[in-house]
Amino acid sequence: MRIGLDVLGGDYAPNATILGAIEAQKSLDKDQHIVLFGDEADIKKRIEETGADSSLFDYVHAPEVISMHEHPTKAISQKPNSSISRGFEYLKEGKIDSFASAGNTGAMLVGSMFSIKTIPGVMRPAIATNVPKLKSGFGILLDVGANADCKPEMLNQFAILGSLYSEYVYGVQNPKVGLLNIGEEEEKGNNLTISTYPLLKTNSKINFIGNAEGRDLFTDHADVYVCDGYTGNVVLKLAESFYVVTLKKGIKDDFFDRFNYEQYGGSPVLGVNAPVIIGHGISTPEAIKNMVLLSKDMIVSKFIDKIKSAFN
Repeated sequence: MRIGLDVLGGDYAPNATILGAIEAQKSLDKDQHIVLFGDEADIKKRIEETGADSSLFDYVHAPEVISMHEHPTKAISQKPNSSISRGFEYLKEGKIDSFASAGNTGAMLVGSMFSIKTIPGVMRPAIATNVPKLKSGFGILLDVGANADCKPEMLNQFAILGSLYSEYVYGVQNPKVGLLNIGEEEEKGNNLTISTYPLLKTNSKINFIGNAEGRDLFTDHADVYVCDGYTGNVVLKLAESFYVVTLKKGIKDDFFDRFNYEQYGGSPVLGVNAPVIIGHGISTPEAIKNMVLLSKDMIVSKFIDKIKSAFN
């Protein structure tokens, strides 16, 4: 197993990514290797300075950085030696089994769609995130930003992608799927949700339980919540702020601690031909470590094969 990691992506790179990789490596088996993309000499030097063994990692020299403010498509094409561009090159050629970065989200999506491409049958890939449940565990929310505007058929596919992710990566049996809406009645909502409801209702590949309201999000009402990327991103950013507010107010609570993005590492791009994880721009070493371990879990579960079978 070869897990690709962009060392240059993120606000605290390269130190945070290197420290995260070192911690993640301790949890991997001998046949599981982290491949680091960045300035090879600089990375090795920084690893040695921490007291860790640089020979435990593999390297791909990719010294250029795609910054957060660059145009994704232009940057990918104009910076072939950037860590993100090289990462997708290796992923496409099968030289690594997954690729993760806390760098430019747009560049990661462009790389996913135009390099390794979407799985045949999938209209558009979706970004998924974890939503803590009040009692224990968490649900899956998608899409949270890849597709601001969606068609009903896309949401129907997101439900399948989310179900497969919940079941095979997180071990939830027969996950319940809810359509995020403004009311529980079937006829409630806007044109998108009203048109999506009957598609989900007749979808034999999912366990659809009907509409879910915003107040249901942190309960056991459903395991997978489906919405368009515009709505999902608003919900995600609001949810992330809960953790920040509790810190500022000095509130220590287990439930709100589980809103901390560090615990989940990153958000997978579901529906493309290989595991791709997008990390938070402010990823800490702990977040990077968990991003690598999520990559490992997606590879071990053969999650991509499960999607291909579902859309075959």
